[in-house]
Amino acid sequence: MVRPRWHDPVPPEAAPWWRGWDRFVALWATLNLLWVGFDLSYVPLRTFWLQRNLYPLPSVPLKLPLTALPDVTPLYDRVKGIEPHRETRTYLLRFEALDRALQQPGADARQQADLRAQQLELTSVLIDTNPFAASGASGTLEKIKNRLRERADLDSAKASAERLLSDTWLRQHPWSRERLFWRKEVLPLVATNYWRSIDENGRPTDHFWRIDLLVFQWVFLLDILLRLVRLRRRLPGLSWRQACLRRWTDLPLLLPFWRPLRLVSVIERLQSSGLVNFEPLRAVLSRGVVALLAVELFEVLALQLVDGLQQLIRSPQWPTRIRALRSHQSVPSQGEWEVVELLRIWGPMVLAQVAPRLAPELRSIVGHALQQSFRSAVLPPSLRSLQPVLQVEQELSRQLASGVVDNLLGLSRSTGQRLELADDQQVRQVQDLVDRFWEELAGALESGQGLVRSQQLICALLENLKLTYLAQINRAGIEQLMQELDALMLTVPTGEVPPTSAGDQSL
Repeated sequence: MVRPRWHDPVPPEAAPWWRGWDRFVALWATLNLLWVGFDLSYVPLRTFWLQRNLYPLPSVPLKLPLTALPDVTPLYDRVKGIEPHRETRTYLLRFEALDRALQQPGADARQQADLRAQQLELTSVLIDTNPFAASGASGTLEKIKNRLRERADLDSAKASAERLLSDTWLRQHPWSRERLFWRKEVLPLVATNYWRSIDENGRPTDHFWRIDLLVFQWVFLLDILLRLVRLRRRLPGLSWRQACLRRWTDLPLLLPFWRPLRLVSVIERLQSSGLVNFEPLRAVLSRGVVALLAVELFEVLALQLVDGLQQLIRSPQWPTRIRALRSHQSVPSQGEWEVVELLRIWGPMVLAQVAPRLAPELRSIVGHALQQSFRSAVLPPSLRSLQPVLQVEQELSRQLASGVVDNLLGLSRSTGQRLELADDQQVRQVQDLVDRFWEELAGALESGQGLVRSQQLICALLENLKLTYLAQINRAGIEQLMQELDALMLTVPTGEVPPTSAGDQSL
């Protein structure tokens, strides 16, 4: 039975501590890969980590709070060089002062008016300068402006802010309710803005490599060195360069760039340590691609072969190429002529073994042909309907057919036995026969009108082959190939019990 490769038993490691170390490094590399994914997505998803709100449908105001997640922004902002933006931070602090003043009973009305004027001025500056552009979040400012317009029912964002902070509006709408609008709809958007510092190379600050080097990469380097030592110990004739080339999958773990390539190293280590078996998944993903490539490759090769044959047949040098098949113009292989030797092997086999076994069929064919000849040429029409005459005719045809076939088969058998004997004269005669055949065929094609017509017919036959057979390959599709592959790999013959292995138990 053709058994999938992932069902084969995996031999255990010689030392258990090596296996434990490999599993630890595989898990450590997996943790590093998860951290790499978090680091790459942190800046684009910083708003999510700051607010911890999930919006399943962007066009619908549906919010799912995920308060169980920790707020990692105070810690990880330092890794990315992110600091609060001065303008938006000032805006938030001034709003806190305004909120305290408006909530205090009996507060100074003039002070409240000054604070509202300052907040209105900061809102106008926020709209004009757009500090969100530095962090690539200009859409956040548009959200703030749209919410102000919807709240005040005006077309201008500045006029909307002026109305929401005016005395008339606050007398009609108590601040206890208005502050909820500002704190839930406006201030969380303002708080998402940030400023990111730039290093000496003109790039955004990123201290990821330091943590990666101090926590992860030294472990990977130690493991790679241990693997190289183990590999050279198992294969003493292997040089250090060859050993490093064999462990090329470990290189992404040490690269400070192209960090998503570490996925290759992590998968290889999880597979080799036995923690996860990716072979069935790899087979499922790759077999369709392999089958598709195989069909495409076969189509290309078949087309090239048929086109090459057509070009060869259409060539005016076709008789010359046929004449070149003569044995004295070919190159011998190990002192033997291939065509002559093949005829010497097949001739005795066909004449001495195959032909005598066809005696009953040959007698029947020859007898039927003789009987038809007697009816049409020997007997007059008036005697053909008489039963005795027909019986005599059948018996005579049978005896004549048996005599002819027996004599021919006897001659065939004796000829085959004679051809089995090694004879230099016989080899030369067969060689002369083959040479004369190619010479006469080439001469007949050159002298007659059959060359052009033969070329046309054979090329048309090959063209039909391309249009029918190769097109049928495309119509067959990949699904049928997949079913045949499953039938070959997963069908258990009757009476055979598949062995139990560690791979089977894991599946």
